[in-house]
Amino acid sequence: MCGRCLLLVTLYAAMMIASAVLPGGVLLRPLNSGDAPALLDAYVRNREHLRPFDPERPDSFWTLDGQRRRLDSLMQQQEEGTLLACAMQRDDLVVGCASLNTIAFGPLCSANLGYWVDVAEVGRGLASAAVGALCRFADRDLGLHRVQASTNRANVASQRVLTKSGFEQFGTARNYLYINGRWQDSHLFERILNGRPPTSR
Repeated sequence: MCGRCLLLVTLYAAMMIASAVLPGGVLLRPLNSGDAPALLDAYVRNREHLRPFDPERPDSFWTLDGQRRRLDSLMQQQEEGTLLACAMQRDDLVVGCASLNTIAFGPLCSANLGYWVDVAEVGRGLASAAVGALCRFADRDLGLHRVQASTNRANVASQRVLTKSGFEQFGTARNYLYINGRWQDSHLFERILNGRPPTSR
């Protein structure tokens, strides 16, 4: 089996067992192509909550067709083995998302982490639990060495989540993202998962 085929089989097999139960019975599970309506509802519901730390979204982002196209892109990245995007789901509601993106093997053997939590779920431990679950998945199932994340300098709550989850700040990227009409700094965090040699994929 070719290296890329093996990577896809491994990633999809791992995705099948990636679902985890978070505090309060919230399910962390991989996104699928049918999630567009629930994702749109979640983003509309949290538009003001996310605005201070998210780049400006195009108008199409706030439409069902826009979310379907976005999901098509995410599914393509998952097929290529560079992304694992998950929803946090309570009953029929998406109450957050978390992802491992820019997954790389070989000498780098790392991924970038992203996450957000519904305004109604803040303070319930969902972000920390989701970060922990994805880091375990990155270590045990993908065999990665390192996970990196960035947070807006003013997003103290997110920095607490990362620190609580074993991340350490290793720098600050100046003028990193254009948010709310100006370039803003982001703090950079990393978590070293293990000292194993790179996984062969």
